[in-house]
Amino acid sequence: MTLPGPLVSVDWLAQHLDDVDLADVRWSVDEGAKLSDYRDGHLPKAVFVDLDADLSDPPGDRGRHPLPSTAQFQATLERLGLGRHPVVCYDDASGATAARMWWMLDAVGHPAAVLDGGLAAWTGALEQGDPPTARPVETDPSTHQDWDPGRIVAVDEVLGLIDGGTAALDARSSERFAGNPNPVDPVLGHIPGASSRPWTENVDSSGRLRPAEELRRQFESFGLDDSSVWIASCGSGVTACHNLLAARMAGLPDGRLYAGSWSEWIRDPSRPVATGDE
Repeated sequence: MTLPGPLVSVDWLAQHLDDVDLADVRWSVDEGAKLSDYRDGHLPKAVFVDLDADLSDPPGDRGRHPLPSTAQFQATLERLGLGRHPVVCYDDASGATAARMWWMLDAVGHPAAVLDGGLAAWTGALEQGDPPTARPVETDPSTHQDWDPGRIVAVDEVLGLIDGGTAALDARSSERFAGNPNPVDPVLGHIPGASSRPWTENVDSSGRLRPAEELRRQFESFGLDDSSVWIASCGSGVTACHNLLAARMAGLPDGRLYAGSWSEWIRDPSRPVATGDE
């Protein structure tokens, strides 16, 4: 089974439900993992994936949602029964959290896609109840690998790369980027030299991804082209993945995820902070 790309439509999914595994990644800042919403209605045979527990290490000096090791992530996939088929990830936020799981799967070489429009776009039947009892998948431990350094950026690399001309696109809202008071960021502002590129610019009013040509024009306005190396960041390495997904759909080179993002950056008060639009 071959996925058509990193994004699939509900029409495509309806025709291939038996060929893929489904991952429900609903989560919000206010509620955390939306397990109760999953119980109320989810796509057929979907497993529930907790952003905090399954796709992140515990919060700390590396930020609110630090990446787990690839071995830990592989163990999570095995526990959830994922790994036999390509995985389609969805949420109720236009892919804002589903893109994090897509990126992690893609980075370890497992075929994955995000459902365009998420749960709201699905017109088929829903199932109710608790997550299914998974049939664990056993994999060869020798296939476990560390995160490809070409796909991620460490905190001590960020300023040097930006000073060297690497674009850094911050996926948070423009208000948070500028340093306006908000309930999420205990320190206000952004990484010096970064640019504001809210992930919400990737989707239209229906919550579906904008056409590739439009996305490409938007990213090119930040200086990205077919040879660009760039950094994707946000608040905690989650919505940054939506910009990475959109850039992939636009046919641009993959950026490097700064997984710790702003929530890691501000753990050290000696790191510089900028405010304002740019």
